[in-house]
Formats: sequence, structure tokens, C-alpha cells
Amino acid sequence: MSVALVLLEVLPSGALAASSAGLLTAAAGVGEPVAVIAAPAAALDRAAAEAAELGAVRVLTAETDPEMLTGPVVDVLAAAVAAEGPELVLASHAIEARDALARLAARLRLPLAADVIGIARDDLGVVAHHSAFGGAFTVDGAPTFGPLVATLRPGAVEGRLDPRPLVARGLEVPASAMPCARVEAFTETVAPSTRPELRGAAAVVAGGRGVGSKEDFALVERLADALGAAVGASRAAVDAGYVPATAQVGQTGVSVSPKLYVALGISGAIQHRAGMQTARTIVAIDKNPDAPIFDIADFGIVGDLFTVVPQLISALEAHKK
Repeated sequence: MSVALVLLEVLPSGALAASSAGLLTAAAGVGEPVAVIAAPAAALDRAAAEAAELGAVRVLTAETDPEMLTGPVVDVLAAAVAAEGPELVLASHAIEARDALARLAARLRLPLAADVIGIARDDLGVVAHHSAFGGAFTVDGAPTFGPLVATLRPGAVEGRLDPRPLVARGLEVPASAMPCARVEAFTETVAPSTRPELRGAAAVVAGGRGVGSKEDFALVERLADALGAAVGASRAAVDAGYVPATAQVGQTGVSVSPKLYVALGISGAIQHRAGMQTARTIVAIDKNPDAPIFDIADFGIVGDLFTVVPQLISALEAHKK
């Protein structure tokens, strides 16, 4: 059976990132999902065990220096490709992973598909599904040579494979001596939150310029808390100073594919839609009946969000009781 290599991200805690289950599920549609874990030695055993629990048929591990950026991970991936001869190399479309896979594709001269929303195969090989032009089109692309290197949009593929027995082995990784950056020092910033991370969240509540002010953006956060959702924002809301730039959803922000996306006071410019149009269910609340967001919404409410949202929150809280 063909092999699909999956680079899994290891968090500072030693656990695998939330995107891991979806990545392995997507890879299983192409071939045997084989996990690749590049992390400090202390984290390898735990991460390998978690990968097997998530359905990896084998786990390839290699120790890397956390102070070295990207280069050692590319070396590990190149060694894994040489050892396994895969049809697909897959990783999350997160900052570090997409940097590593782009470098791998350049080093090995392989085809690259970035920010795909699905992976499949047909009689000729691997097919990547893209959301293009702000979600106006779904485009299929396929490589004509070599294994496909692809990054998957977090949340785009759901599901979880059955657990597998742990079959792990270490990779022999020859250093490439390619130049790479080194972290000399850093300062950790702790920002405790009970909300899920925006990238990969199952539900997102986002506010736009129509929210009106930084103080009124608290209404967006209240609805997010009632739904157990992450908080997002349009670029207009970020530019107006309502929320930090880390909350921005769109072409120049974070791309999300949640089960539920609630847009409050967001007109729906094409740049914003590019980052959220693949959501399973989209709910929009806006005073303007001609707002473009209603063109893609599954459910739309034309009205004042300061009237509608408090009622919605009250209904959700009553339902929980």
C-alpha cells in the first residue's frame, strides 16, 4: 500500500497539536498514514504514543534542537521521504509547518500544494482540493511527478482514525549543513484563556466594524463563551483597534474551517470571505440586507446585533439549564 507521510506538530508541553487527528485522517484517504515527529528528545516518546492513538500505522522520530528553526525539520522530512518513498507529504498549514514543507519541496524539487481543504486520490494518483478566489471556486490539482507536498487548512478535515499499536523507529538523519536561524533568547508571554485557539476551532464567533467599539466587542466575546467558541474578527475591526491582530480572519489573517461560523456586524468583503467561506455552517447578523456576507450565509438575520445577540445569548443560557 502507498505511504502518506504526516508531519505532526509537538507543542511545548510535549503533546501533539489539535490538528494531528485531522491530518492523519486526511492522509489515510491516500495511503498508510505514517507520522513524522521532529522534537526534543524528552518529548518523543509521549508524542509517538499519541500519534499511534490517533491512527498512525508507524511513527518515525528524530531528535531536533528547539533553538534551531526549520532547517533540522527539513532534514528529518528529507530522510523520511528517502526511507518511505511516499506518495504524499502532509502537514498543517501552520506557520512553522508550512515553512518546513515549502523548503522541503524546494530542496527535493517536488510539487507543492499550499492551504488545501481536502486530499483524495483517483486512478492517476493524489488530488488536492483548494478553495480559490475567496471561496468562489473549488479547484482540484494533481502532481505530474514525484510525491505531492501539501499543507492542510486546520479544521478542514474532520474525523479520527482508530487507534493503532505503537510501531516507532528512529530516523538516521544526515545533517544537510543548510543555513538556518537560531533562537538566541526569548521571553514567554502567558495569556490564559478558557476559549479554544482560533486556528482549528470547531466554532468561531467573529465581529466586524459594525460592532462599533472596543468596549462593545465584549458582546462578541459573550456569545463566543456561550457557544464555547473561539473569537475572531474582520480586518476592519482589527484596524479599528477593537481586538489584536491575532484574531483577524481572512486573506491576510487566519484561515478557518469550523463547523460553525457566526459573523456579527461583518459586511463580508472578499478578503474576509477567503478565510472563512469553507465553514460548514455560516450564520450572519447585520443591519444591511445587501451585505455580501448574506450571499454565503446558511442562516441570515437582518437586524441590530445589539438587539439580536443578547436574545440569542439568553436563549443559549436557558437551553443549558
